[in-house]
Amino acid sequence: MTKNLRVLISIALLIVSTMLQASDGIDRPRIGLVLGGGGARGAAEVGVLKVLEEKGIRPDLITGTSIGAIVGGLYACGYTAAQLEEMFRTQEWLSLIGDRNKDLARSIIEEKDGVTYIFGFPVSGGQKRTDVEETGIGALSGRSITILLDSLTRAYDGIESFDQLPIPFRCVAVDIKKQEEVVMDSCELELAMRASMSIPGAFRPVRWKGRTLVDGGMLNNLPVDVARAMGADIIIAVDLDQADHEERDFSLKETFGIGGILDWLVSRPDWKKNKANREDADIYINPEIGEYGVSSFGAGSIDTMISRGEKAARKALDKYDHPQWK
Repeated sequence: MTKNLRVLISIALLIVSTMLQASDGIDRPRIGLVLGGGGARGAAEVGVLKVLEEKGIRPDLITGTSIGAIVGGLYACGYTAAQLEEMFRTQEWLSLIGDRNKDLARSIIEEKDGVTYIFGFPVSGGQKRTDVEETGIGALSGRSITILLDSLTRAYDGIESFDQLPIPFRCVAVDIKKQEEVVMDSCELELAMRASMSIPGAFRPVRWKGRTLVDGGMLNNLPVDVARAMGADIIIAVDLDQADHEERDFSLKETFGIGGILDWLVSRPDWKKNKANREDADIYINPEIGEYGVSSFGAGSIDTMISRGEKAARKALDKYDHPQWK
């Protein structure tokens, strides 16, 4: 290698190093992306990501709850909006959610490899196929989703913290026994995403460090406060909820000591926090997807929600004047 070539390489490395330092948020505001929960409505979040990429906006950190934890976690791993869009469009979500064996879909009842299936849905038996420990009661195990998430995030198995992902990440779950919010920042990534989406009664809770974890949306469905705690200066929040809720102060637990899901249904502690988080977001994006529900995984519905996510993102970002976007 000639001396001139070595000098050129050193200069190139110095330029790259300077660019990387600038991108670390030293001389500019740190951008936090917050993705809310909402099941199939998460397709709208993919539409928002598409617009962010078009505008050259790369978040410095991401927080998410439920489907927002899945979309956000995969984006934090380096998946692009186009790849996430392809995933939403091509996965057979209802079969995936129900762990359905499509080969047995026409059989009323059949046993295969120690698992009993009714119309292809597993109802008993089977061996553990992931490191995620499920516990308690839930109509669905979510095992197939966990396996998919594990395959998509395997490159980051063994990391000590979600800060080591290409984009630092946090997701929210809830300790159902203690009724406490749990911000997950270090474990197997598929475990964190699976815990955050564990809708009580629908999916079996996840056991982690002695806790019984369910869907983070029970207490914090739009974790803007988590992004602030991570150091975000500017927050882009994508809220999939379509209603403004009145806050409630009444609690069965305080009055009768009942607690649990019944207390949550009566007191709805998440509504107060969601309102505060909405107001604290710098750029609030609320796609108009009210006619769609958490299970609207049909191809037409996915297409429409992605499109409306794009539309809402453009509208919100065009109103926000900050030199970072220019």
